[in-house]
Amino acid sequence: MARVNEQAAPGKVGATASGLLLVDKPQGWTSHDAVARTRRLAGTRKVGHAGTLDPMATGLLILGINSSTRLLTYVVGLGKEYRATIRLGASTTTDDAEGEELARASVDAVAAITPEAVAAGIGALTGDIAQQPSSVSAIKIDGKRAYARVRAGEAVDLPARPVTVSAFELLSTTPADGFLDLEVRVECSSGTYIRALARDLGAALSVGGHLTSLRRTRIGPFRVDAAQPLAALDVAAGLIGPTDAATRILGRLDLTEQQAIDLGHGKRIAVEAPSRADGTDGTDVPVGPIAAVAPDGRLVGLVEYRGDHAKSLLNFPPDGAVAAPTAAAPEATE
Repeated sequence: MARVNEQAAPGKVGATASGLLLVDKPQGWTSHDAVARTRRLAGTRKVGHAGTLDPMATGLLILGINSSTRLLTYVVGLGKEYRATIRLGASTTTDDAEGEELARASVDAVAAITPEAVAAGIGALTGDIAQQPSSVSAIKIDGKRAYARVRAGEAVDLPARPVTVSAFELLSTTPADGFLDLEVRVECSSGTYIRALARDLGAALSVGGHLTSLRRTRIGPFRVDAAQPLAALDVAAGLIGPTDAATRILGRLDLTEQQAIDLGHGKRIAVEAPSRADGTDGTDVPVGPIAAVAPDGRLVGLVEYRGDHAKSLLNFPPDGAVAAPTAAAPEATE
């Protein structure tokens, strides 16, 4: 783990205040390292993250504090954006610079790569595609991480799965000692492996490829520009409150005082059935989850529309109340 200078812990929140925290993870730190440091600074054990970043990668890591760890489930599935450097000319065991080199193309083969060939390869990896995850991913196989099986000497061949690469933009190309480095920007669905894009682009060009840098710049509506560096983290100052966080992720339903009370007691409340994307009124298919907000701005919970009623899916305690224990937030890869 790379060393980050420990500072005095400003703004501890303890076991009361909750929310989401945007952290800019430095290279050399694992996501677990970032969580552990945040626990010390925040003064609470209830910290989780939504979306693993490899130690080599930098950028946006979203942490949940106290009861807002419940929101991480909904953060995991949001679309993501990355800046990355793909090195064409060699393949590695991990599809990135931390692995051992498997094969290297000749200097002539790399020099023969044309801009048209690169554009065609990128185009073939854009849109709805079937992607085989890297064998050293965090995907679990019978309860054990794929990378742990590989390190134990097992052969791992993960099946391809559907992902969406909505943007795969070439920003620049740079020759580098017999290689060709591509600076790219990628927007993709949750579960997309940028390492696998590098691997597959190199394979399509018959020269091999791997990542040499990766930076996550956005998760859903949250951008790394608004994140705090891990070395200067002030948890209380950076906390995005549960109401703000939930409404930015899920949308908002404003409640009356009585509706807030009823939802808090587990009752259904009468609402106007919202229109769905297909133009129907939502009476036949549940719609949600949506953040339900009391008149005083407090997040009462998450609800689901069912016709002309809304039912509670998850209630939130007010800040200052100690939430019941929650399950660990699911981890996502890259």
